[in-house]
Amino acid sequence: MEEDIASALCPPASRLAGPSRIPYPMPRQAGLPSAPTQRSCLWVTLRQGAGGAPWHRPRAPAPVTPVAPCPRLVSGRGAAEVTPVEKMSGTGDPRTGPVENKNEAAMSELVPESRQKPVVPMKPVGINANLLGYIGIDTIIEQMRKKTMKTGFDFNIMVVGQSGLGKSTLVNTLFKSQVSRKSSGWNREEKIPKTVEIKAIGHVIEEGGVKMKLTVIDTPGFGDQINNENCWEPIEKYINEQYEKFLKEEVNIARKKRIPDTRVHCCLYFISPTGHSLRPLDLEFMKHLSKVVNIIPVIAKADTMTLEEKTEFKQRVRKELEVNGIEFYPQKEFDEDLEDKTENDKIRQESMPFAVVGSDKEYQVNGKRVLGRKTPWGIIEVENLTHCEFALLRDFVIRTHLQDLKEVTHNIHYETYRAKRLNDNGGLPPMTSETEENHESNL
Repeated sequence: MEEDIASALCPPASRLAGPSRIPYPMPRQAGLPSAPTQRSCLWVTLRQGAGGAPWHRPRAPAPVTPVAPCPRLVSGRGAAEVTPVEKMSGTGDPRTGPVENKNEAAMSELVPESRQKPVVPMKPVGINANLLGYIGIDTIIEQMRKKTMKTGFDFNIMVVGQSGLGKSTLVNTLFKSQVSRKSSGWNREEKIPKTVEIKAIGHVIEEGGVKMKLTVIDTPGFGDQINNENCWEPIEKYINEQYEKFLKEEVNIARKKRIPDTRVHCCLYFISPTGHSLRPLDLEFMKHLSKVVNIIPVIAKADTMTLEEKTEFKQRVRKELEVNGIEFYPQKEFDEDLEDKTENDKIRQESMPFAVVGSDKEYQVNGKRVLGRKTPWGIIEVENLTHCEFALLRDFVIRTHLQDLKEVTHNIHYETYRAKRLNDNGGLPPMTSETEENHESNL
């Protein structure tokens, strides 16, 4: 009877189809045979059906998704657990699908558990250039513009050269206003001044709501003497006096909110259009003053030379300045980046010194009013680049490098004077009238 039921429920392996119908070996326990037999299969089946489930012939199991194996009790309470292990391919029924042999079950038990990967510290997250919203950083330029328009700014320009080279006319043409008084020349009764005089004329120019306090410093008498030895000393003394005045205002205990700036930001040195070479006076002046002020060499009255003479004379002047070690503005060592260096190299090698023509008179040319000089063969237009380089000089001084002229004056020339002055005074600031009074009262 038992053998008939066992043969019906557990048919021979040859009649089963697929690996899932091969009975898996049971773990050896007390009272159980070591090898799988029909009786052991029947005994396991009877035990599984002890709960009252109906017995029937096993059918081919439907394919199911592999799930985690669940432990099953072999015999009563306290019996060992048996976990059916599926094949590596993932096929088999978790209820009846045994594995092929013991070796495969043992190998599955030796598979190491997956370890958690070590936590790698995150890199610091940088600030994204693309901000999530508008902040308003770009408005700083507009804020500076509004403040500058309210307060204005100072610009001091000095013109140096022999009389008759058109210094005052050029400055008036540069700013399109009468900012420099013309000298009517000396009468026979007047005497030529024995020393160089310094005359400063201040004006307030407003354009587009921007105010500029312009000061033009003229030097009549320079180079007009028979003996011009050390004729540059009064000019150098005046420049250093302005540095000293600014320094004394800085060291005051209760100094002004805005210190008046009378320092010379730019010096236009007028070269006579001889067409040959620089005079010794030109070389000596620029050699001494190039260390204390920004010098821009200018060839005056360039309309007296032909185009070929002008080109050759400019090349000769540049070569003489280089041979004598004279540095003019813009200086090479003050170029901040590659863009500035490229732009300034072009100016130093092609434009310097500027060959200019000045005039404050207007003429009608092709239906337009232009500044120019009228000659028997035509009108020389001041702002025409084919006639002269006045437009290049104006753009250079006012439209592109005006702020840089002020910064170089403050950061280079003034700081050099300040450091020298403090070193000479033993590191102490210079005594002003206010500090002297305080010192005497303390005594």
